Amino acid sequence: MDNKNPKTVVAAALGECVHVAGISNFLRLAEEAGWRTVFLGPAVPIEEVLAAAERENADLVGVSYRLTPETGERLLGQFAEAASDLHERGVRFVFGGTPPVAERAARLGFFERVFDGSEMTEDVLAFLRGEAGSGSGPEAYPAATVERIRWKSPYPILRHHFGLPTMEATIAGIEQIAEARVLDVISLGTDQDAQENFFHPERQDPRRRGAGGVPVRTPDDFRALHRAAQRGNFPLLRAYSGTDDFIRYAEVLTETIHNAWCAIPLFWFNQMDGRGPWDLEGSIREHQRVMAWYGEHDIPVELNEPHHWGMRDAPDVVFVVSAFLSAYNAWKFGVRDYIAQMMFNSPPGLSDAMDLAKMLAVLEMIAPLSHTSRQAGPDTFRIRKQTRIGLLSHPLDPDAARGHLAASTYLQMALRPHIYHIVGHTEAHHAATAEDVIEAAKICRRAIENALRGAPDMTRDPAVQTRKEELIAEARVTLEAIRNLAAPGVDDPWADAPTLARAVASGVMDAPQLKNNPFGRGQIRTRIVNGMCLAVDEDGRPLSEKERLADLV
Repeated sequence: MDNKNPKTVVAAALGECVHVAGISNFLRLAEEAGWRTVFLGPAVPIEEVLAAAERENADLVGVSYRLTPETGERLLGQFAEAASDLHERGVRFVFGGTPPVAERAARLGFFERVFDGSEMTEDVLAFLRGEAGSGSGPEAYPAATVERIRWKSPYPILRHHFGLPTMEATIAGIEQIAEARVLDVISLGTDQDAQENFFHPERQDPRRRGAGGVPVRTPDDFRALHRAAQRGNFPLLRAYSGTDDFIRYAEVLTETIHNAWCAIPLFWFNQMDGRGPWDLEGSIREHQRVMAWYGEHDIPVELNEPHHWGMRDAPDVVFVVSAFLSAYNAWKFGVRDYIAQMMFNSPPGLSDAMDLAKMLAVLEMIAPLSHTSRQAGPDTFRIRKQTRIGLLSHPLDPDAARGHLAASTYLQMALRPHIYHIVGHTEAHHAATAEDVIEAAKICRRAIENALRGAPDMTRDPAVQTRKEELIAEARVTLEAIRNLAAPGVDDPWADAPTLARAVASGVMDAPQLKNNPFGRGQIRTRIVNGMCLAVDEDGRPLSEKERLADLV
Protein backbone atom coordinates (compact mmCIF):
# COMPACT_ATOMS: atom_id res chain seq x y z
CA MET A 1 0.00 0.00 0.00
CA ASP A 2 1.21 3.53 -0.76
CA ASN A 3 1.72 5.12 2.67
CA LYS A 4 1.93 8.58 1.06
CA ASN A 5 -1.65 8.18 -0.21
CA PRO A 6 -3.20 5.72 2.22
CA LYS A 7 -6.54 4.14 1.67
CA THR A 8 -9.27 4.86 4.22
CA VAL A 9 -11.23 2.41 6.34
CA VAL A 10 -14.31 3.49 8.29
CA ALA A 11 -15.51 1.21 11.08
CA ALA A 12 -18.27 1.10 13.67
CA ALA A 13 -20.34 -1.16 15.90
CA LEU A 14 -23.74 -1.27 14.26
CA GLY A 15 -27.21 -0.64 15.67
CA GLU A 16 -27.49 -1.09 19.43
CA CYS A 17 -24.17 -2.99 19.78
CA VAL A 18 -21.69 -1.26 22.09
CA HIS A 19 -18.85 -3.81 21.93
CA VAL A 20 -15.89 -2.25 20.13
CA ALA A 21 -12.81 -4.19 21.29
CA GLY A 22 -12.75 -6.22 18.08
CA ILE A 23 -13.11 -3.11 15.93
CA SER A 24 -10.30 -1.40 17.83
CA ASN A 25 -8.02 -4.35 17.21
CA PHE A 26 -8.95 -4.43 13.51
CA LEU A 27 -8.23 -0.73 13.13
CA ARG A 28 -4.90 -1.12 14.95
CA LEU A 29 -3.89 -3.77 12.42
CA ALA A 30 -5.14 -1.57 9.60
CA GLU A 31 -2.87 1.22 10.77
CA GLU A 32 0.05 -1.24 10.85
CA ALA A 33 -0.82 -2.11 7.25
CA GLY A 34 -0.76 1.55 6.23
CA TRP A 35 -4.45 2.47 6.21
CA ARG A 36 -5.96 5.74 7.34
CA THR A 37 -8.57 4.74 9.93
CA VAL A 38 -11.81 6.41 10.99
CA PHE A 39 -13.50 4.99 14.10
CA LEU A 40 -17.17 5.97 14.50
CA GLY A 41 -17.70 4.33 17.87
CA PRO A 42 -20.35 2.04 19.41
CA ALA A 43 -24.05 1.77 18.59
CA VAL A 44 -23.95 3.69 15.31
CA PRO A 45 -27.08 3.81 13.13
CA ILE A 46 -26.84 2.49 9.58
CA GLU A 47 -27.36 5.89 7.98
CA GLU A 48 -24.51 7.43 9.99
CA VAL A 49 -22.09 4.70 8.92
CA LEU A 50 -22.95 5.20 5.26
CA ALA A 51 -22.80 9.00 5.55
CA ALA A 52 -19.33 8.74 7.08
CA ALA A 53 -18.24 6.41 4.30
CA GLU A 54 -19.36 9.02 1.75
CA ARG A 55 -17.80 11.91 3.67
CA GLU A 56 -14.45 10.20 4.23
CA ASN A 57 -14.30 8.73 0.71
CA ALA A 58 -13.85 5.31 2.29
CA ASP A 59 -12.26 2.45 0.42
CA LEU A 60 -13.32 -0.09 3.04
CA VAL A 61 -16.16 -0.12 5.58
CA GLY A 62 -16.04 -2.43 8.57
CA VAL A 63 -19.06 -3.08 10.76
CA SER A 64 -19.46 -5.24 13.85
CA TYR A 65 -22.34 -6.73 15.76
CA ARG A 66 -21.94 -9.02 18.76
CA LEU A 67 -25.46 -9.44 20.15
CA THR A 68 -28.33 -11.84 19.27
CA PRO A 69 -27.75 -13.63 15.94
CA GLU A 70 -31.36 -13.29 14.80
CA THR A 71 -31.38 -9.54 15.47
CA GLY A 72 -27.98 -9.19 13.87
CA GLU A 73 -29.08 -11.00 10.74
CA ARG A 74 -32.02 -8.61 10.24
CA LEU A 75 -29.86 -5.55 10.90
CA LEU A 76 -27.12 -6.67 8.54
CA GLY A 77 -29.71 -7.38 5.83
CA GLN A 78 -30.95 -3.81 6.18
CA PHE A 79 -27.36 -2.55 6.10
CA ALA A 80 -26.55 -4.49 2.94
CA GLU A 81 -29.62 -3.13 1.19
CA ALA A 82 -28.87 0.46 2.22
CA ALA A 83 -25.19 0.16 1.24
CA SER A 84 -25.82 -1.36 -2.19
CA ASP A 85 -25.07 1.89 -4.05
CA LEU A 86 -21.70 2.26 -2.34
CA HIS A 87 -20.98 -1.40 -2.97
CA GLU A 88 -21.69 -0.99 -6.70
CA ARG A 89 -19.31 2.00 -6.78
CA GLY A 90 -16.45 -0.17 -5.54
CA VAL A 91 -16.48 0.41 -1.81
CA ARG A 92 -15.52 -2.81 0.00
CA PHE A 93 -17.31 -4.12 3.10
CA VAL A 94 -16.20 -6.45 5.89
CA PHE A 95 -17.92 -7.73 8.99
CA GLY A 96 -16.67 -8.83 12.40
CA GLY A 97 -18.62 -10.44 15.22
CA THR A 98 -19.16 -13.54 17.30
CA PRO A 99 -19.16 -16.87 15.42
CA PRO A 100 -22.99 -17.23 15.46
CA VAL A 101 -23.49 -13.73 14.06
CA ALA A 102 -20.59 -14.13 11.62
CA GLU A 103 -22.20 -17.28 10.25
CA ARG A 104 -25.37 -15.36 9.47
CA ALA A 105 -23.41 -12.46 7.98
CA ALA A 106 -21.60 -14.82 5.63
CA ARG A 107 -24.90 -16.15 4.30
CA LEU A 108 -25.82 -12.70 3.00
CA GLY A 109 -23.03 -12.86 0.41
CA PHE A 110 -22.54 -9.10 0.75
CA PHE A 111 -19.33 -8.85 2.80
CA GLU A 112 -15.94 -9.44 1.18
CA ARG A 113 -14.61 -10.97 4.40
CA VAL A 114 -16.36 -12.08 7.56
CA PHE A 115 -14.23 -12.29 10.72
CA ASP A 116 -15.41 -14.30 13.72
CA GLY A 117 -12.40 -13.74 16.00
CA SER A 118 -10.68 -17.04 15.24
CA GLU A 119 -8.44 -15.59 12.51
CA MET A 120 -4.69 -15.48 12.88
CA THR A 121 -3.31 -11.96 13.17
CA GLU A 122 -1.06 -12.50 10.17
CA ASP A 123 -4.05 -13.43 8.00
CA VAL A 124 -5.90 -10.24 8.92
CA LEU A 125 -2.78 -8.22 8.16
CA ALA A 126 -2.33 -10.00 4.86
CA PHE A 127 -5.93 -9.17 3.90
CA LEU A 128 -5.42 -5.52 4.79
CA ARG A 129 -2.20 -5.38 2.80
CA GLY A 130 -3.75 -7.16 -0.15
CA GLU A 131 -1.07 -9.83 0.11
CA ALA A 132 -0.87 -13.59 0.02
CA GLY A 133 -2.29 -15.15 3.13
CA SER A 134 -5.74 -13.63 2.75
CA GLY A 135 -7.07 -16.83 1.18
CA SER A 136 -6.99 -20.50 2.11
CA GLY A 137 -5.09 -22.37 -0.62
CA PRO A 138 -1.37 -23.04 -0.99
CA GLU A 139 -0.94 -19.85 -3.00
CA ALA A 140 -2.11 -17.88 0.04
CA TYR A 141 1.01 -18.56 2.12
CA PRO A 142 4.61 -17.80 1.12
CA ALA A 143 6.48 -21.05 0.53
CA ALA A 144 10.00 -19.81 1.28
CA THR A 145 11.52 -18.59 4.53
CA VAL A 146 12.52 -15.04 3.63
CA GLU A 147 9.21 -14.36 1.90
CA ARG A 148 7.31 -15.76 4.87
CA ILE A 149 9.29 -13.51 7.23
CA ARG A 150 8.43 -10.45 5.14
CA TRP A 151 4.78 -11.45 4.90
CA LYS A 152 4.45 -12.04 8.66
CA SER A 153 6.27 -8.86 9.76
CA PRO A 154 6.19 -7.28 12.33
CA TYR A 155 5.31 -10.65 13.86
CA PRO A 156 8.02 -13.30 13.85
CA ILE A 157 7.43 -16.54 12.03
CA LEU A 158 6.94 -19.39 14.51
CA ARG A 159 8.60 -22.80 14.49
CA HIS A 160 8.49 -25.79 16.79
CA HIS A 161 10.36 -29.09 16.82
CA PHE A 162 8.16 -32.12 16.12
CA GLY A 163 8.88 -35.78 15.53
CA LEU A 164 7.32 -38.89 17.08
CA PRO A 165 8.76 -42.45 17.14
CA THR A 166 6.74 -43.65 14.12
CA MET A 167 6.09 -42.26 10.68
CA GLU A 168 2.34 -42.80 11.06
CA ALA A 169 2.10 -40.79 14.28
CA THR A 170 4.31 -38.03 12.93
CA ILE A 171 2.31 -37.69 9.71
CA ALA A 172 -0.94 -37.49 11.67
CA GLY A 173 0.58 -34.93 14.02
CA ILE A 174 1.86 -32.72 11.20
CA GLU A 175 -1.60 -32.77 9.64
CA GLN A 176 -3.13 -31.72 12.95
CA ILE A 177 -0.60 -28.91 13.50
CA ALA A 178 -1.00 -27.61 9.96
CA GLU A 179 -4.79 -27.57 10.28
CA ALA A 180 -4.47 -25.60 13.54
CA ARG A 181 -2.54 -22.93 11.59
CA VAL A 182 -0.42 -21.95 14.59
CA LEU A 183 3.08 -22.54 13.18
CA ASP A 184 4.90 -21.23 10.13
CA VAL A 185 7.66 -23.83 10.27
CA ILE A 186 7.65 -27.41 11.53
CA SER A 187 11.16 -28.54 12.38
CA LEU A 188 11.29 -32.25 11.76
CA GLY A 189 12.78 -34.12 14.67
CA THR A 190 14.42 -37.11 13.01
CA ASP A 191 16.04 -39.95 14.92
CA GLN A 192 19.80 -40.39 15.14
CA ASP A 193 20.03 -43.02 12.40
CA ALA A 194 18.22 -40.68 10.01
CA GLN A 195 20.76 -37.94 10.72
CA GLU A 196 23.90 -40.07 10.77
CA ASN A 197 23.17 -43.20 8.72
CA PHE A 198 20.53 -42.23 6.17
CA PHE A 199 22.71 -43.55 3.33
CA HIS A 200 24.13 -46.46 5.36
CA PRO A 201 21.43 -49.03 6.22
CA GLU A 202 24.17 -51.42 7.32
CA ARG A 203 25.07 -49.00 10.13
CA GLN A 204 21.50 -48.55 11.37
CA ASP A 205 20.47 -50.20 14.62
CA PRO A 206 16.88 -51.52 14.61
CA ARG A 207 16.83 -51.38 18.40
CA ARG A 208 17.10 -47.60 18.43
CA ARG A 209 14.60 -46.97 15.63
CA GLY A 210 12.58 -43.86 16.52
CA ALA A 211 14.83 -42.97 19.46
CA GLY A 212 14.83 -39.19 19.58
CA GLY A 213 12.48 -38.62 16.67
CA VAL A 214 10.77 -39.87 13.55
CA PRO A 215 12.58 -42.78 11.80
CA VAL A 216 12.91 -41.35 8.29
CA ARG A 217 14.69 -43.90 6.11
CA THR A 218 13.98 -43.00 2.47
CA PRO A 219 13.33 -39.88 0.36
CA ASP A 220 9.73 -41.06 0.07
CA ASP A 221 9.42 -40.84 3.85
CA PHE A 222 10.43 -37.19 3.66
CA ARG A 223 7.96 -36.64 0.83
CA ALA A 224 5.17 -38.15 2.93
CA LEU A 225 5.96 -35.74 5.77
CA HIS A 226 5.90 -32.84 3.32
CA ARG A 227 2.51 -33.91 1.92
CA ALA A 228 1.11 -33.96 5.44
CA ALA A 229 1.89 -30.25 5.79
CA GLN A 230 0.03 -29.27 2.61
CA ARG A 231 -3.10 -28.06 4.41
CA GLY A 232 -4.15 -25.41 6.92
CA ASN A 233 -1.63 -22.59 6.67
CA PHE A 234 0.84 -24.74 4.71
CA PRO A 235 3.75 -24.59 7.17
CA LEU A 236 7.27 -24.89 5.84
CA LEU A 237 9.37 -27.89 6.85
CA ARG A 238 13.00 -28.02 7.81
CA ALA A 239 15.35 -30.62 9.24
CA TYR A 240 18.82 -30.71 10.74
CA SER A 241 21.53 -31.14 8.16
CA GLY A 242 22.76 -34.52 9.31
CA THR A 243 26.08 -35.68 10.73
CA ASP A 244 27.51 -37.51 7.69
CA ASP A 245 27.18 -37.45 3.88
CA PHE A 246 26.32 -33.79 4.26
CA ILE A 247 25.93 -32.69 0.65
CA ARG A 248 23.95 -35.79 -0.37
CA TYR A 249 21.67 -35.23 2.60
CA ALA A 250 21.27 -31.55 1.69
CA GLU A 251 20.21 -32.57 -1.80
CA VAL A 252 17.60 -34.97 -0.41
CA LEU A 253 16.19 -32.39 2.02
CA THR A 254 15.99 -29.74 -0.68
CA GLU A 255 14.28 -32.01 -3.17
CA THR A 256 11.80 -33.69 -0.81
CA ILE A 257 10.74 -31.23 1.90
CA HIS A 258 12.00 -28.02 0.24
CA ASN A 259 14.12 -27.47 3.34
CA ALA A 260 13.21 -24.05 4.75
CA TRP A 261 16.76 -23.48 5.90
CA CYS A 262 19.94 -25.33 6.74
CA ALA A 263 20.66 -25.91 10.43
CA ILE A 264 24.16 -27.05 11.27
CA PRO A 265 26.76 -26.32 13.97
CA LEU A 266 30.38 -25.34 13.56
CA PHE A 267 32.15 -27.37 16.28
CA TRP A 268 29.57 -30.04 17.16
CA PHE A 269 27.64 -33.09 15.86
CA ASN A 270 30.76 -35.24 15.52
CA GLN A 271 32.94 -37.46 17.70
CA MET A 272 33.28 -34.64 20.25
CA ASP A 273 29.65 -34.95 21.32
CA GLY A 274 29.10 -38.51 20.05
CA ARG A 275 26.57 -37.50 17.41
CA GLY A 276 28.55 -38.18 14.26
CA PRO A 277 31.49 -40.13 12.81
CA TRP A 278 33.79 -37.20 11.95
CA ASP A 279 36.63 -35.90 14.10
CA LEU A 280 36.54 -32.25 15.12
CA GLU A 281 38.68 -30.75 12.38
CA GLY A 282 37.12 -32.88 9.66
CA SER A 283 33.59 -32.00 10.72
CA ILE A 284 34.40 -28.28 10.72
CA ARG A 285 35.54 -28.58 7.10
CA GLU A 286 32.41 -30.54 6.18
CA HIS A 287 30.16 -27.99 7.88
CA GLN A 288 31.86 -25.21 5.94
CA ARG A 289 31.21 -27.12 2.71
CA VAL A 290 27.52 -27.42 3.64
CA MET A 291 27.29 -23.67 4.28
CA ALA A 292 28.78 -23.02 0.86
CA TRP A 293 26.38 -25.47 -0.81
CA TYR A 294 23.30 -23.84 0.70
CA GLY A 295 24.70 -20.41 -0.08
CA GLU A 296 25.08 -21.37 -3.73
CA HIS A 297 21.45 -22.52 -3.74
CA ASP A 298 20.27 -19.30 -2.05
CA ILE A 299 18.81 -21.15 0.93
CA PRO A 300 19.16 -19.57 4.39
CA VAL A 301 21.61 -21.05 6.87
CA GLU A 302 21.38 -21.24 10.66
CA LEU A 303 24.38 -22.25 12.74
CA ASN A 304 22.84 -23.85 15.81
CA GLU A 305 26.16 -23.41 17.58
CA PRO A 306 26.44 -21.10 20.62
CA HIS A 307 23.87 -22.82 22.80
CA HIS A 308 25.87 -26.05 22.65
CA TRP A 309 28.52 -24.20 24.63
CA GLY A 310 25.98 -22.59 26.93
CA MET A 311 24.27 -25.89 27.70
CA ARG A 312 27.68 -27.25 28.72
CA ASP A 313 28.10 -24.39 31.22
CA ALA A 314 30.63 -22.43 29.17
CA PRO A 315 31.04 -18.81 30.27
CA ASP A 316 29.04 -16.13 28.52
CA VAL A 317 32.09 -14.88 26.65
CA VAL A 318 32.64 -18.29 25.00
CA PHE A 319 28.96 -18.28 23.98
CA VAL A 320 29.43 -14.86 22.36
CA VAL A 321 32.67 -15.86 20.64
CA SER A 322 31.11 -19.02 19.21
CA ALA A 323 28.16 -16.97 17.94
CA PHE A 324 30.54 -14.58 16.19
CA LEU A 325 32.59 -17.41 14.67
CA SER A 326 29.35 -18.99 13.41
CA ALA A 327 28.25 -15.84 11.61
CA TYR A 328 31.77 -15.19 10.37
CA ASN A 329 32.05 -18.63 8.78
CA ALA A 330 28.62 -18.29 7.19
CA TRP A 331 29.71 -14.93 5.78
CA LYS A 332 33.04 -16.36 4.62
CA PHE A 333 31.49 -19.32 2.83
CA GLY A 334 28.90 -17.47 0.81
CA VAL A 335 25.67 -17.60 2.83
CA ARG A 336 23.26 -14.83 1.81
CA ASP A 337 20.55 -15.08 4.46
CA TYR A 338 22.04 -15.96 7.82
CA ILE A 339 19.84 -17.00 10.74
CA ALA A 340 21.50 -16.00 13.99
CA GLN A 341 20.15 -18.38 16.61
CA MET A 342 20.13 -17.10 20.18
CA MET A 343 19.03 -19.58 22.81
CA PHE A 344 18.16 -17.85 26.07
CA ASN A 345 18.46 -19.53 29.48
CA SER A 346 21.67 -21.38 28.55
CA PRO A 347 22.83 -22.17 31.14
CA PRO A 348 19.51 -21.98 33.00
CA GLY A 349 20.73 -19.87 35.94
CA LEU A 350 21.24 -16.66 33.97
CA SER A 351 19.17 -13.63 34.90
CA ASP A 352 16.90 -12.16 32.25
CA ALA A 353 18.90 -8.91 32.20
CA MET A 354 22.27 -10.59 31.74
CA ASP A 355 20.81 -13.01 29.20
CA LEU A 356 19.54 -10.08 27.17
CA ALA A 357 22.94 -8.37 27.43
CA LYS A 358 24.64 -11.47 26.06
CA MET A 359 22.38 -11.57 23.01
CA LEU A 360 22.85 -7.86 22.38
CA ALA A 361 26.61 -8.43 22.43
CA VAL A 362 26.19 -11.17 19.82
CA LEU A 363 24.12 -8.96 17.55
CA GLU A 364 26.47 -5.99 17.84
CA MET A 365 29.49 -8.14 17.02
CA ILE A 366 28.00 -9.79 13.94
CA ALA A 367 26.23 -6.71 12.54
CA PRO A 368 29.32 -5.36 10.68
CA LEU A 369 29.40 -8.54 8.56
CA SER A 370 26.31 -7.24 6.75
CA HIS A 371 28.40 -4.34 5.43
CA THR A 372 31.71 -6.10 4.77
CA SER A 373 32.71 -7.32 1.32
CA ARG A 374 33.88 -10.90 0.95
CA GLN A 375 35.65 -12.96 -1.65
CA ALA A 376 33.43 -16.06 -1.46
CA GLY A 377 29.96 -15.67 -2.85
CA PRO A 378 27.95 -12.47 -3.36
CA ASP A 379 28.46 -9.54 -1.01
CA THR A 380 24.87 -9.69 0.22
CA PHE A 381 24.76 -10.99 3.81
CA ARG A 382 21.47 -10.45 5.59
CA ILE A 383 21.11 -11.37 9.25
CA ARG A 384 17.80 -12.83 10.45
CA LYS A 385 17.39 -13.00 14.22
CA GLN A 386 16.00 -16.18 15.79
CA THR A 387 15.42 -16.53 19.51
CA ARG A 388 14.34 -19.48 21.62
CA ILE A 389 14.02 -20.74 25.19
CA GLY A 390 16.79 -22.85 26.69
CA LEU A 391 16.30 -26.58 26.20
CA LEU A 392 17.29 -27.27 29.79
CA SER A 393 15.40 -24.42 31.41
CA HIS A 394 11.79 -25.61 31.57
CA PRO A 395 10.65 -26.72 35.03
CA LEU A 396 9.10 -30.17 35.29
CA ASP A 397 5.80 -28.88 36.67
CA PRO A 398 3.63 -28.19 33.59
CA ASP A 399 1.95 -25.10 35.00
CA ALA A 400 5.26 -23.56 35.99
CA ALA A 401 6.61 -24.44 32.55
CA ARG A 402 3.72 -22.61 30.88
CA GLY A 403 4.55 -19.54 32.93
CA HIS A 404 8.22 -19.80 31.98
CA LEU A 405 7.29 -20.18 28.31
CA ALA A 406 5.19 -17.00 28.31
CA ALA A 407 7.64 -14.94 30.37
CA SER A 408 10.71 -15.90 28.37
CA THR A 409 8.88 -15.31 25.09
CA TYR A 410 7.95 -11.80 26.21
CA LEU A 411 11.56 -11.10 27.18
CA GLN A 412 12.91 -12.31 23.85
CA MET A 413 10.63 -9.98 21.94
CA ALA A 414 12.90 -7.16 23.11
CA LEU A 415 15.20 -8.30 20.28
CA ARG A 416 12.40 -8.16 17.69
CA PRO A 417 13.26 -11.60 16.27
CA HIS A 418 12.38 -12.53 12.71
CA ILE A 419 11.94 -16.16 13.80
CA TYR A 420 10.73 -17.37 17.16
CA HIS A 421 11.60 -20.99 17.94
CA ILE A 422 9.05 -22.30 20.42
CA VAL A 423 10.43 -24.81 22.88
CA GLY A 424 7.24 -26.29 24.30
CA HIS A 425 6.40 -26.47 27.98
CA THR A 426 6.50 -30.29 27.95
CA GLU A 427 10.20 -30.39 27.04
CA ALA A 428 11.32 -31.41 30.54
CA HIS A 429 8.82 -34.29 30.65
CA HIS A 430 8.26 -35.75 27.19
CA ALA A 431 8.59 -35.14 23.47
CA ALA A 432 5.84 -32.83 22.33
CA THR A 433 2.66 -34.27 20.87
CA ALA A 434 0.67 -32.33 18.28
CA GLU A 435 -1.64 -31.13 21.05
CA ASP A 436 1.37 -29.93 23.07
CA VAL A 437 2.76 -28.05 20.08
CA ILE A 438 -0.55 -26.31 19.41
CA GLU A 439 -0.97 -25.31 23.05
CA ALA A 440 2.59 -23.98 23.30
CA ALA A 441 2.15 -22.01 20.08
CA LYS A 442 -1.01 -20.35 21.39
CA ILE A 443 0.76 -19.35 24.62
CA CYS A 444 3.62 -17.83 22.66
CA ARG A 445 1.40 -16.08 20.14
CA ARG A 446 -0.37 -14.23 22.95
CA ALA A 447 2.90 -13.20 24.63
CA ILE A 448 4.23 -11.97 21.27
CA GLU A 449 1.10 -9.97 20.53
CA ASN A 450 1.23 -8.36 23.98
CA ALA A 451 4.87 -7.39 23.46
CA LEU A 452 4.30 -5.94 20.01
CA ARG A 453 1.49 -3.75 21.28
CA GLY A 454 4.06 -1.73 23.19
CA ALA A 455 6.51 -3.41 25.55
CA PRO A 456 9.05 -1.31 27.46
CA ASP A 457 12.48 -1.27 25.82
CA MET A 458 14.41 -3.56 28.14
CA THR A 459 17.53 -3.27 26.01
CA ARG A 460 18.08 0.28 27.31
CA ASP A 461 18.58 -0.83 30.90
CA PRO A 462 21.99 0.64 31.93
CA ALA A 463 23.02 -2.65 33.55
CA VAL A 464 22.21 -4.50 30.34
CA GLN A 465 24.22 -2.06 28.25
CA THR A 466 27.18 -2.16 30.62
CA ARG A 467 27.30 -5.96 30.53
CA LYS A 468 26.96 -5.95 26.73
CA GLU A 469 30.02 -3.73 26.40
CA GLU A 470 31.98 -5.91 28.85
CA LEU A 471 31.20 -9.02 26.83
CA ILE A 472 32.21 -7.43 23.54
CA ALA A 473 35.53 -6.33 24.98
CA GLU A 474 36.17 -9.77 26.49
CA ALA A 475 35.15 -11.59 23.31
CA ARG A 476 37.67 -9.59 21.30
CA VAL A 477 40.43 -10.83 23.63
CA THR A 478 39.36 -14.44 23.00
CA LEU A 479 39.11 -13.95 19.25
CA GLU A 480 42.61 -12.51 19.17
CA ALA A 481 43.86 -15.53 21.10
CA ILE A 482 42.30 -17.80 18.45
CA ARG A 483 43.93 -15.75 15.70
CA ASN A 484 47.29 -16.28 17.38
CA LEU A 485 46.85 -20.07 17.24
CA ALA A 486 47.04 -20.10 13.45
CA ALA A 487 49.95 -21.77 11.70
CA PRO A 488 52.28 -19.62 9.57
CA GLY A 489 50.72 -18.71 6.26
CA VAL A 490 47.08 -18.98 7.39
CA ASP A 491 45.46 -15.78 6.18
CA ASP A 492 42.08 -16.17 7.88
CA PRO A 493 42.34 -18.06 11.18
CA TRP A 494 38.65 -17.62 12.13
CA ALA A 495 37.62 -19.64 9.08
CA ASP A 496 40.51 -22.11 9.16
CA ALA A 497 39.45 -25.59 10.32
CA PRO A 498 42.82 -26.55 11.90
CA THR A 499 42.95 -23.26 13.82
CA LEU A 500 39.39 -23.63 15.05
CA ALA A 501 40.04 -27.22 16.14
CA ARG A 502 43.18 -26.01 17.92
CA ALA A 503 41.08 -23.41 19.75
CA VAL A 504 39.14 -26.25 21.36
CA ALA A 505 42.15 -28.49 21.96
CA SER A 506 44.07 -25.66 23.60
CA GLY A 507 41.23 -24.68 25.92
CA VAL A 508 40.67 -21.22 24.43
CA MET A 509 37.18 -22.48 23.59
CA ASP A 510 36.24 -24.55 26.61
CA ALA A 511 33.32 -25.69 28.77
CA PRO A 512 33.26 -27.59 32.07
CA GLN A 513 31.34 -30.48 30.51
CA LEU A 514 34.17 -31.15 28.05
CA LYS A 515 36.12 -32.77 30.87
CA ASN A 516 37.70 -36.07 29.73
CA ASN A 517 36.73 -35.27 26.15
CA PRO A 518 39.35 -36.41 23.61
CA PHE A 519 39.03 -33.14 21.67
CA GLY A 520 38.63 -30.53 24.42
CA ARG A 521 40.13 -29.55 27.75
CA GLY A 522 37.17 -29.26 30.11
CA GLN A 523 39.41 -27.59 32.66
CA ILE A 524 37.55 -24.29 32.79
CA ARG A 525 35.47 -23.58 35.91
CA THR A 526 32.33 -21.46 35.71
CA ARG A 527 29.83 -20.08 38.17
CA ILE A 528 26.67 -18.00 37.99
CA VAL A 529 27.54 -14.63 39.57
CA ASN A 530 24.88 -11.90 39.71
CA GLY A 531 23.03 -13.54 36.86
CA MET A 532 26.13 -13.95 34.64
CA CYS A 533 27.97 -17.15 33.78
CA LEU A 534 31.63 -16.37 34.44
CA ALA A 535 34.92 -18.22 34.36
CA VAL A 536 36.31 -18.47 37.89
CA ASP A 537 39.49 -19.69 39.54
CA GLU A 538 39.65 -22.58 42.01
CA ASP A 539 38.57 -20.22 44.81
CA GLY A 540 35.54 -19.04 42.89
CA ARG A 541 36.99 -15.63 41.97
CA PRO A 542 35.83 -14.38 38.54
CA LEU A 543 38.55 -14.33 35.89
CA SER A 544 38.86 -11.92 33.01
CA GLU A 545 39.63 -13.50 29.65
CA LYS A 546 43.16 -12.12 29.81
CA GLU A 547 43.69 -13.90 33.13
CA ARG A 548 42.05 -17.13 32.00
CA LEU A 549 44.00 -17.32 28.77
CA ALA A 550 47.26 -16.50 30.55
CA ASP A 551 46.70 -19.55 32.75
CA LEU A 552 46.40 -21.70 29.63
CA VAL A 553 49.80 -20.56 28.39
